[in-house]
Amino acid sequence: MKPPARLPRVPKPSWLRVPSPLHPDVLALRKRLSESGLHTVCEEARCPNIGECFRKGTATFMILGNLCTRACPFCDVDHGKPLPPDPFEPEHVARAVVRMDLRHVVVTSVDRDDLPDGGAGHFVKVIDALRKEARGVKIEILVPDFRGCLPEALDTLSRSLPDFFNHNIETVPRLYRKARPGADYAHSLELLCRFSRAHPDIPVKSGIMLGLGEEDAEVLDVIHDLRAVGCSMLTIGQYLSPSSVHLPVERYVSPAEFSRWESLALQAGFRNVAAGPLVRSSYHAEESASGLIRNIP
Repeated sequence: MKPPARLPRVPKPSWLRVPSPLHPDVLALRKRLSESGLHTVCEEARCPNIGECFRKGTATFMILGNLCTRACPFCDVDHGKPLPPDPFEPEHVARAVVRMDLRHVVVTSVDRDDLPDGGAGHFVKVIDALRKEARGVKIEILVPDFRGCLPEALDTLSRSLPDFFNHNIETVPRLYRKARPGADYAHSLELLCRFSRAHPDIPVKSGIMLGLGEEDAEVLDVIHDLRAVGCSMLTIGQYLSPSSVHLPVERYVSPAEFSRWESLALQAGFRNVAAGPLVRSSYHAEESASGLIRNIP
């Protein structure tokens, strides 16, 4: 019996053209990061904005290695059995931030279900190193869901707080089994809610992808759910399939539709919304954070 034929892929529209990732400035920054033994989600997840962001000298650092303990079918980060956390990574990240002269740094990680605290302690070490070496830099962390160790992970994170706390909800509840089989919608909301209530002076952020087959009413429900648990910042972007073996794009959302979602999110009470085809969780993070920065001694 012949295998079922693949459905034809939806062609990319003209508004999804991005700067080349082969610009000399991009290649130079890639080399510096590689020589430092550092990973970025920009490279590991094949972010479409890598050409623009690397040319500007910005990057989202991905700590705890480049192997994820989960295999979400929308994501291009490799999965497998990770190595133990690198004890020198916090210092290496801090030094890279100083060299790049960043004013706002985003630190994320792979899922580390193999670690008792999900990697929360390593986030704290990176934050401590940044506070020591890169004084004045604003720190945004984009955390995994800490499945199985949420209370302990949040207690650990409270030892050294960031300026911005981010966890992506990614998609609507109905599509979790399809897109995030190792995660749980209610659990992600609980993570955001617990952090927001424990630290009400720190802006809480989340993000959602469109184009996976969600309905408008479902997206609006997610927007209101996020607002109800204390999120004040929101990113809404287009899902782009990294390869033919990942989830396909069901449809491309027009810039006009993204503008409508931005207006609806602002009406729902979000203080800051970035919505557009190429918007990603940490895309233009510094600009998005302006006016919402918490002063830390």
